[in-house]
Amino acid sequence: MENLQHDQMSKKTTIVLPDVIYEDLMRWAESEGRPTANLASFLIEQSVRAKFSNKYPPPATGKGNE
Repeated sequence: MENLQHDQMSKKTTIVLPDVIYEDLMRWAESEGRPTANLASFLIEQSVRAKFSNKYPPPATGKGNE
């Protein structure tokens, strides 16, 4: 059980961005009222989910069959 919990923990990493990209990322995050790291994490997660879409199917819409 402990290994399962360990595998599901969030991980940290460091990235290096060109100044102009970081500045635009920072502006984007500020416009959404969120930290730059939070936006970067969201964007990376979305990219990985798109790349490996067979592993991460789209979430259910919750609307059911109409």
